[in-house]
Amino acid sequence: MISDNRFIDFFHRLMKYEGGYVNDPDDPGGETKFGISKRSHPEEDITNLTEARAREIYYHDYYMKLRIPEMKDARVAWQIFDFGVNAGVSRSAKMIQGIVGAKTDGVIGPNTVGKINTYTGRYPLYIEFLSERLKYYMMLTEVRIKNLKYLKGWVLRAMEL
Repeated sequence: MISDNRFIDFFHRLMKYEGGYVNDPDDPGGETKFGISKRSHPEEDITNLTEARAREIYYHDYYMKLRIPEMKDARVAWQIFDFGVNAGVSRSAKMIQGIVGAKTDGVIGPNTVGKINTYTGRYPLYIEFLSERLKYYMMLTEVRIKNLKYLKGWVLRAMEL
């Protein structure tokens, strides 16, 4: 059982956006349940996936890989975690690395965490990340018009601070 209070809070917030079973032909992720897609997790039986199993996947494959427990600002941590779930761990890592001036290798290590926790920019880091996140969603809509139906949901989700 996972006892990390931040993770438990983040998981409950995430479930507001990642509902039950969906198999939208326009979604490149394909078959999805609790936000866990067959494309990202081909070894999982998505139809029979339980919420408890989804929680384990989110904890190990997203929360811990992104080193969320080491981030001091919960708003920054939430943005990085949620975008990692929505757009991929590597993409989220590269985005934050680019903002804080770390090596953009898509893997958050101690150097990136240090830069996140000591960042002093023109705007708060969670706002800078949010801005880049919104630009990414706009780009997805520009390059694939079918994504327009997801844009409002992506933006509302990103705006949860």
